[in-house]
Amino acid sequence: MNDTPSEHRPELPFNTLPPAVVALALVLGGIEALFQIGSYGIIGGPDAVGWRIAAMEDYGFFDTVFEAMRTQGTWPLEHVIRFLSYAFVHYSLTHALMAIVFILALGKMVGETFGNVAVFVIFFASTLFGALIYGLVLSTAQPLLGAYPAAYGFIGAYTFILWLGLGRMQENRMRAFTLIGLLMGLQLVFGLLFGGSLDWVAKLAGFVAGFGTAALLVPGAMGRIMARLRRR
Repeated sequence: MNDTPSEHRPELPFNTLPPAVVALALVLGGIEALFQIGSYGIIGGPDAVGWRIAAMEDYGFFDTVFEAMRTQGTWPLEHVIRFLSYAFVHYSLTHALMAIVFILALGKMVGETFGNVAVFVIFFASTLFGALIYGLVLSTAQPLLGAYPAAYGFIGAYTFILWLGLGRMQENRMRAFTLIGLLMGLQLVFGLLFGGSLDWVAKLAGFVAGFGTAALLVPGAMGRIMARLRRR
């Protein structure tokens, strides 16, 4: 027989990823695919060309909308949903693909460590917190769009995994923050050279949310962190 034994068959890339990570990537990619197909007029007719712009306006997170809700004390669902929905709308194909790559790469480690439910919890907690801090800290007309705060949430969770591992090996825990330090440094340099976006505030907030959520998912971890901080 020429059949390859099952133990020697190469695994497909998606088979090695947690289902929750695959599901998020497919949803993000599917929405972007609709925008791309619509922009070429393949589906949706003439109106499809403006799907992305309409989605940005209807589902992007706008500080002006947030401030209006705070001032008026009213929180209509159509605008509250923006705290989460902005993550599923991107500026372009490249913008979407980069976010998906981040989520696939970092989500794999998070999913394998904490499980599929935790992947969704970290994704949405980081998305929500990223928008909240973006709205509270900044005063800007620039909308917040894309899954980058969530992707940085996975970086935060991954950093927490490294932080615990380095502690168990009695090594310098600050090494765990090398990745986020590098990314924030690149963001600063890029901003100085090319006038970058203000969304770094939401990304950093997403990182903090991911790190904190991961700590809550490990029994007793938060108590150990606080005790260590007090000793400092």
